[in-house]
Amino acid sequence: MPALFFVVLVVAVVGSLGAPLITTVAGEFGVSLAAAQWTLTAPLLVGALATPVLGRLGAGPRRRQVVLATLAVVVAGSLLTVASPSYGWLLAGRVAQGAGLGLTALAMGVARDHLPEGRSGPVIALLSVASIVGIGVGYPLAGLLTALAGPRAAYGLGLLVTVVALAAAWRSVPRPPAGRTATVDVRGAALLGGGLLALLLAIGQTTLWSERPALGVALLAGAAALLAAWVRHARRAAAPLVDLALLREPAVAGANAVMLLGGVGMYLLLTLVTRYVQTPASAGYGSGVGVFVAGLVLVPFSVMGFAGGKAVRPLGGRLPPPAVLAVGGTAVLAALALFALARGPLWPAFVVMGVLGLGVGVFSAAMPAAILAVTPAAETASAMSVNQVVRSVGFSVGSALGGLTLAAATPAGAVFPAEHGYGAAAWLGAAAMAVTIAAALLLPRTKPLAARD
Repeated sequence: MPALFFVVLVVAVVGSLGAPLITTVAGEFGVSLAAAQWTLTAPLLVGALATPVLGRLGAGPRRRQVVLATLAVVVAGSLLTVASPSYGWLLAGRVAQGAGLGLTALAMGVARDHLPEGRSGPVIALLSVASIVGIGVGYPLAGLLTALAGPRAAYGLGLLVTVVALAAAWRSVPRPPAGRTATVDVRGAALLGGGLLALLLAIGQTTLWSERPALGVALLAGAAALLAAWVRHARRAAAPLVDLALLREPAVAGANAVMLLGGVGMYLLLTLVTRYVQTPASAGYGSGVGVFVAGLVLVPFSVMGFAGGKAVRPLGGRLPPPAVLAVGGTAVLAALALFALARGPLWPAFVVMGVLGLGVGVFSAAMPAAILAVTPAAETASAMSVNQVVRSVGFSVGSALGGLTLAAATPAGAVFPAEHGYGAAAWLGAAAMAVTIAAALLLPRTKPLAARD
């Protein structure tokens, strides 16, 4: 369990290293902020594309080799980010690091196969939490190291922890049970990968809709066509990349819909708060803090996220997973409303992030139980990989929605948006979470965790 938890936490931390370093990378390598933004966008895209492929490979007999090979790619990418002679090499390293984001679903499959039934559920819940709250660990560390010694020091931390994660996985990750098979559907992977790439590019690049709206529409149309072709192919393939029959279960399909909606509100608030506190006081609002302090704002998010994950166990003994999802969603809704109503000095941001972390922790820990209650053990990695991809899409939509709302509130010629834009964006997120809570309560009722254990 410690090895699995450490691997998932490490890939989450490494994946988030791009966010607090965008401005610094732009200055050091002499590129625009839009170009430097790709040090965050590229690994997230690669992670979304790698997740279903690794999930299918992880269902087969070579799961251990897949985990080790993927971590080796992440280590190589981490080395590139430290020793990159140019921006192109840095971006290539970040792309390689993004492959590690697909390991969370594999770790969940390992836990379900090799831990007793009474322990596997809580461990999978904590792995789901770690994959999100690891962001709050990476931000302040990256900000501090960048302030002290530049961005290469922050990337050096990524190299160190990925090497340790590879060693831990080499020693601890077991082989899967005998009799497993897994064939990668190359055509399906190409169709799904192309569709997700077009979709995430369209919804993740906020400037696209203000500068080239026709291209944005074309990307969405291309994504719809590719994903429709993938669905048709997956229904006919003997060994599809994702078993769509799993989505016929109302509980699984509904839980993924809830994850998509919930991801919008969660990530929207995360980006709003970090941007708000770094706005200089000359804009008429904001705290004007640096990268390091902005990273510290996320510490309550991580701490309360783990606390929320732990709280799911006693909650799950009394409530079915859909009700626990609604509890987590309600906490996220409260955080969004609090930010919409009580912005100003720095300290409310810490409170908002703590409440958000609590809600995200509960929500993330309850999600696997809602899905795995009706999923065969052999399909754990595949089923959770679909949920991870859906989460990535929800996060991208939330980030884009926040960016577009703030862009609409920015007066012509101004650098910073009017403050009311933050309130409007927060209320949009609150609306998304209200729908999420209602959808969670409508999910088919399964037994509480304690009854199943």
